[in-house]
Amino acid sequence: MLAPASNRHFENCSHYGVLCGMSTPVGAGVRPRLLALAPLTLLPLVLAGCGTGGAATAGQTAPPAESSTTAPAATEQAASTPRLAVTHEGGVTVLDATTLEQVGEVELPGYLRLNPAGDGRHVAVSTTGGFRLLDAGTWAEPHGDHDHYWTSDPALTDTTYAATEPGHVVVHEGRTVFFDDGTGTFTTVDSADVADPAAEQLQLKTPAAHHGVAVQLTDGSFVVSEGTSEARTGIRVLDASGAEVSRNDSCPGVHGEAVAADEAVVIGCTDGVLVHTGGQTGTTTKVQAPDAYGRIGNQAGHEESPFVLGDYKSDGAAAEAETLERPTRVSIIDTRDASLRLVDLPASYTFRSLARGEDGEGLVLGTDGALHVIDPATATVVRSVPVVAPWEEPEEWQEPRPVVRVHEGTAYVTEPATREVHAVDIATGEVFATTTLDVVPDELAVATGEAPHQHGEDGEHAHTDGEHAHEHETASA
Repeated sequence: MLAPASNRHFENCSHYGVLCGMSTPVGAGVRPRLLALAPLTLLPLVLAGCGTGGAATAGQTAPPAESSTTAPAATEQAASTPRLAVTHEGGVTVLDATTLEQVGEVELPGYLRLNPAGDGRHVAVSTTGGFRLLDAGTWAEPHGDHDHYWTSDPALTDTTYAATEPGHVVVHEGRTVFFDDGTGTFTTVDSADVADPAAEQLQLKTPAAHHGVAVQLTDGSFVVSEGTSEARTGIRVLDASGAEVSRNDSCPGVHGEAVAADEAVVIGCTDGVLVHTGGQTGTTTKVQAPDAYGRIGNQAGHEESPFVLGDYKSDGAAAEAETLERPTRVSIIDTRDASLRLVDLPASYTFRSLARGEDGEGLVLGTDGALHVIDPATATVVRSVPVVAPWEEPEEWQEPRPVVRVHEGTAYVTEPATREVHAVDIATGEVFATTTLDVVPDELAVATGEAPHQHGEDGEHAHTDGEHAHEHETASA
């Protein structure tokens, strides 16, 4: 296990509200203290850390916390060994992704959420106190022109990215961003060093806390949601130091993001999406939904494809009444011309139903039990693969329902009703492995066992998280 990442104290070093790091670090496990901000008209987004060296030194952190435990024994493998992390009531089960055999179990109370941490080895578990890293026990070590592959027993580490309400985790081009809905603070770190207590981190803070999201682009800039606890309204584009360079306020109900080819960022709205291209000096375009209420709140992107797969809800009355809508259409956004097309499906689906295949195909797990494969270029369903028994979306979004996640050419699908996890060959439709758990599976994440590369994990970037219960229609993330 690793010791908790060390954090810095912050003091108010500017009457404009900029927060700067003190020279004396606080002990490991203490959260950074973000002071009250100046009026928002003075500085809309505040940098939690600055120095005399300017933006390049803004994210410096305290000296590393020391690890107080010994790492588990490692075994070298001939190839990468992907693993699956599966949440359930009371903990997380870790499976071998090829055989689906159980290789580990960790106990952890509470309702748990999962996201890949970006390094191919760790999974971020959203739990009390923040994003706690689970070591899935599989990794690669580069050695010249090749890698060496290792496995060990999975273990829950002591490395936690503090958050009062841990929300979205975004991995893109070697950077991982953790967003705290409770404070509006988001922390960015090199994905390869995400579990290192000594890793340099940069913290930024939005003007108001909200259920938000942030992605860092290769030029160092950020695309960040804008909103309050009452309403989310658009996005800001920030430079690498946290200064605002542009904004767009025409995106009510902002939720989720996906990154497509050429770093096109798609952000969902209740009436379409925003498409931002060109990084710090780029432009943001509103793509209007064909319905007055046309909510796209969850998206799945592939960083080598110009298309983004999104959900689509059009029942404004259900949204107003906070009742369940069971949509039967999905959206395809073409980031090259900022266009949107809808695809009719033979069944409904939920926010955990969206994924992308290795070649960029869209995947939707329907309530008819089939995995529907979509050609995004033509916006058509090309085949449907039976995987699980027909199911119904539960009323509460926290209740387990089937989920699909993808690694290379395999789709992993949970079936809570039977406590099963299935592995499906996307190209052939063959369910080539199934395991039955002793627990009811809920969320699912993949640890690839591969070293981070320029397209994050698997060349896929998806954000399909449910929203907090107090701000969305029942179970309709």
